[in-house]
Amino acid sequence: MTATHDASLAGAEAAEPTPTTFAALGLDPRLLAALAESGYTAPTPIQREAIPLALEGRDLIGLAQTGTGKTAGFTLPLLHRLLDGPHRTRALVLTPTRELCLQVEEQVRKYARGSGIDCVAVFGGVSYEPQEAALRDGVDVVVATPGRLLDHLEKQTMVPDDVEILVLDEADRMLDMGFAPQINRVVAQLPRYRQTLLFSATMPPEVEALARKYLRRPTVVQVGRRSSAATTVAHAVYPVPRDKKHELLRHLLDKPEMDSVLVFTRTKHGADKVVRHLESDGIPATAMHADKSQPQRMKALEGFKDGSIRVLVATDIAQRGLDVSGITHVINYDVPQQPEDYVHRIGRTGRAAATGDAITFMAPDEIAMVRTIERVIGQPIPRISEPGFDFGS
Repeated sequence: MTATHDASLAGAEAAEPTPTTFAALGLDPRLLAALAESGYTAPTPIQREAIPLALEGRDLIGLAQTGTGKTAGFTLPLLHRLLDGPHRTRALVLTPTRELCLQVEEQVRKYARGSGIDCVAVFGGVSYEPQEAALRDGVDVVVATPGRLLDHLEKQTMVPDDVEILVLDEADRMLDMGFAPQINRVVAQLPRYRQTLLFSATMPPEVEALARKYLRRPTVVQVGRRSSAATTVAHAVYPVPRDKKHELLRHLLDKPEMDSVLVFTRTKHGADKVVRHLESDGIPATAMHADKSQPQRMKALEGFKDGSIRVLVATDIAQRGLDVSGITHVINYDVPQQPEDYVHRIGRTGRAAATGDAITFMAPDEIAMVRTIERVIGQPIPRISEPGFDFGS
């Protein structure tokens, strides 16, 4: 559904039908050519709703599940506005994680091919010098994590006086990670009269407060029910004693359909332990969590993308912003403690109309957490009793 209204942020039904092709959205032919070259033929629901409104210059709140195409929903109108304009930093995208920062930059570069528009990703954990050089040379689009961007603003290696468009991507995740003070400091240095686009999977009170503070009479676009799980994902819960979880994982990985598997653990230590067990079993696996350096995380992600790593074991650092096509299964080795995290985790599979499987290992002390997740997503999750593993048998 689409809601368009003023800063009250309440919803109303859309009165007009929305375009069903990229050409009908009003995008520049150069962007249409880049989309066709990339193999994209039809916009997703969030793109159909958001792009025309963003092209009109309105402030916008886009609410949709992960994997529904939100990134193109803001990068395409952003690039349309920058085409043939002056070469200076006119657009700023704030993201919560390094991985998402790089993925947004990749999409900007893909759609901007041949346009002369340049982009740089600015994030921590790597050297300042290449970022400083790019910023001093001048780029049209800066995609950044809040902390590292503030460092550049304080050093004056980036001057934000010409920013016309601000995008707050994965706003709920940025606030979850404690970035509110940094966001406030960044926005305070931007021109007052600008277009602001806020995209989020959920709309908790903190995000609504952020929208009230920085958006002017925003149009709200919502696709799907808040906190709902992706409809392209098949859910299953496997009851299993905690001390048999690794055996169950190894058993399931014997199935040939498990080509590309993302496993979530609650802790960094747990992720490393799972990887050690898998490697000892001869299964290519690697871990991604906050204790890994940025080069290590990038190497892990690349190995997972190119198929040399079959299993990526991650903490919730990877639950948002991890855009890898072809993930066949997401396995919650540990049940997420927050129901919203379940939605974000399983959103890594079943993306862009593909199908996927979300499997949750449920120990006896995790039954209550699974029931809470079922209440939040509004549907029961089938229990599968695997012979030899179910603690109820």
